[in-house]
Amino acid sequence: MVAIEIREPGEPDVLVPVERPMPSPAAGEVLIKVAAAGVNRPDVFQRRGRYAPPPGASDIPGLEVSGVIETLGAGVIDWRVGDSVCALVTGGGYAEYCVAPSPQCLPIPRGMSIVIAAAIPETFFTVWTNVFDRGRLQQGESILVHGGSSGIGTTAIQLAKARGSRVFATAGSAEKCAACERLGAERAIDYRSADFVASVRELTAGRGVDVILDMVGGDYFARNIEALAVEGRLVEIATLHGVTAEVNLQAIMQRRLTITGSTLRPRPVADKGVIAAALWEQVWPLLESGAVAPVVHATFPLRDAAEAHRVMESSVHIGKLLLTT
Repeated sequence: MVAIEIREPGEPDVLVPVERPMPSPAAGEVLIKVAAAGVNRPDVFQRRGRYAPPPGASDIPGLEVSGVIETLGAGVIDWRVGDSVCALVTGGGYAEYCVAPSPQCLPIPRGMSIVIAAAIPETFFTVWTNVFDRGRLQQGESILVHGGSSGIGTTAIQLAKARGSRVFATAGSAEKCAACERLGAERAIDYRSADFVASVRELTAGRGVDVILDMVGGDYFARNIEALAVEGRLVEIATLHGVTAEVNLQAIMQRRLTITGSTLRPRPVADKGVIAAALWEQVWPLLESGAVAPVVHATFPLRDAAEAHRVMESSVHIGKLLLTT
């Protein structure tokens, strides 16, 4: 099969097409003939040598795929050969074939193309477990989504809005802010020209928001604390501005704040299976009704993975980037 290999840590040109043996599914896994694979920020970090795959994972990048099941591993009873699925994987997505644990597979939502479905797993698994499990966002509460025009952001805005929450977002241009508002954000704040803390306080009559989904970290941490309401929850999922921050412990205590966060890739299959089951029950009806949809900025042939990474790092995109086989 053709796969995309990281020749050495570096710039996008280190992503090269190679011939690799087709993988075989282990017990509890399926082999998927890949139709499309999602491109995500962690893939960029892996390419640069800053995010090694977990033990036992493929060295081929790619954390989500869609396609048709080609072979079943021992013990798989929930799927059949020929089923169309999308799946969360720990690596190996940038290839013509990819293995995935059976519990991490979900059917293609009715009415959605098999290619577009590749944009679902990484962002929807991440948003569900962080916003609704860890962040406990409820109907009628408010959320601030940083990076609102990213794959994670566009997903979080839509899901929070569809489930009855007030949604605010930050983004880096007027065009991106407008896209966030079209997706359901009540107000998108251009972080290059406005202070999101002051904006949130004004929009909530001084109260602050109940939940913040943050992928920035670093210098955003203290400002996020300022923007939270009493009993607010800050959920950290990435650290684009760095991994350290100063904490005002008194503010956390006085307003009874909760600081949490998670990473998805290293979690056990059983954990991811629980998230998949929740998505099937709670989110698939929204996808199949059209109330929520993955936002795809562009698709690229698998062999053009380097160009997809250039677009990712330029940050001009709104939503997801996909590779097609």
